[in-house]
Amino acid sequence: MKKLSIIETKDKVGENVEIYGWVHGRRDHGKLIFLDVRDRTGIIQVVFIPKDEETYRIADTLRNEWVVKIEGKIGERPSGMINENIETGKVELQPEKLTVLSESETPPFSVDDDGYKLGEQSRLDYRYIDLRRERLTKNIIKRHEFAQKIRQYLNDNGFLEIETPLLSQATKEGSRDFVVPSRIYPGKFYALPQAPQQYKQLLMASGFERYYQLARAMRDEDPRANKVFEHTQIDLEMSFVERDDVMALIEGMVTSTIESFQDKKITKKPFPVYTYDEAIKEFGDDKFDFRENKDDPNELAFAWVVDFPFFKKVERGDTVEERDGKSGWTFTHNPFSNPKEEFIEQHIAGKDVEKIITNQYDLVCNGQEVGGGSIRAHRPEVLEATYKIMGYNDKEIDESVGHIIKAFKYGAPPHGGIALGLDRLLMILTGEESIKEVIAFPMSGKGQTAIMSGPSEITKEQLDELGLKIVTDKEKSK
Repeated sequence: MKKLSIIETKDKVGENVEIYGWVHGRRDHGKLIFLDVRDRTGIIQVVFIPKDEETYRIADTLRNEWVVKIEGKIGERPSGMINENIETGKVELQPEKLTVLSESETPPFSVDDDGYKLGEQSRLDYRYIDLRRERLTKNIIKRHEFAQKIRQYLNDNGFLEIETPLLSQATKEGSRDFVVPSRIYPGKFYALPQAPQQYKQLLMASGFERYYQLARAMRDEDPRANKVFEHTQIDLEMSFVERDDVMALIEGMVTSTIESFQDKKITKKPFPVYTYDEAIKEFGDDKFDFRENKDDPNELAFAWVVDFPFFKKVERGDTVEERDGKSGWTFTHNPFSNPKEEFIEQHIAGKDVEKIITNQYDLVCNGQEVGGGSIRAHRPEVLEATYKIMGYNDKEIDESVGHIIKAFKYGAPPHGGIALGLDRLLMILTGEESIKEVIAFPMSGKGQTAIMSGPSEITKEQLDELGLKIVTDKEKSK
């Protein structure tokens, strides 16, 4: 007898099969028991009749979310009982043997609706149940399919998938770092990566020329509908390229991948290109939405924004900007960017800082920034100049980026790259309003982990081993 996923049963009329899944619903019609059984691929109707007393008796005990194995024959449904709303609606399973693999307590909520009306905390506390609902199952499957198409496109274009470290040194990426105390080096800390920025540039200096990874990135910033503490980005870097080369590759990747999902329509191809000043003048924002029908979730309006100011005045009260921009100037996007060629000498001299334009490019879609990148500084003096403009002295520059400046002194190629937000792209692609709906185990709006109780306290023994002491708010104020 052949084990099948439920979706396969629609083409197996007359065959004996075995299926596994969860009880999705049960209906008693006189002596007949109709059971809906669900796996990740779909739902099938199972009809129990009193002929087999033992199987019928077990079926009579079943409740929603019990896990079962059923063996039997696939038959056609009577013409008056066809369900056009599901792919298996023309067939049913005529059971011969039923085995209960696992019982379930009464679930805290039903999974036969979209779940939007449920409170976030309940959904995250029982995320393993929440993920059983059809909408979320489809989102996670689509995430997998999208990621595989991205990988295939980049593989076909000569890229190598290379992993970079998660434990590293703090870098200036525009957000707060998550830090990890070192047991071996008391009083010192690793930082979790806000992005693999320096490592991917070091890979270019290593001669790999085309790198990518679906990288985990962690940023300690206030969670929002389109931002969470940890996210996944499609991260890539290329040597011996100019801005238009990177943009063309990404446009081809995004177009081919998204159009493989047949219900999606891209508003304009090639993607329109706006300078930062043009975007602000026309839309009032550099993240804009020019869809023809903003109520159509299947319409995707991509555009490029280029020619950003390299620096901006530090926003007072912004802790991160005040920390990074010691001189009162900080970067708008990325300190590792290269100025446009005509501003290189001005940049190195640190003159007319507000007029320097960076070789940065952002990809926007439906009012969201979905990607950002730049041609990078590969000459040591250019990167040093960036940090000097931000007010760093030689010692501070060496402590912060001395390792990459050192690498650039050993023959670094011109290079550039980009990072696309995988979660944010999937949010748009699925028509969701929160990226949490396309992440298997997202954090809550208060920064708490799904299911588990993080962040949590650690024991005094662990604190002592790490050389740490918890300081109360009262002690801080002294």
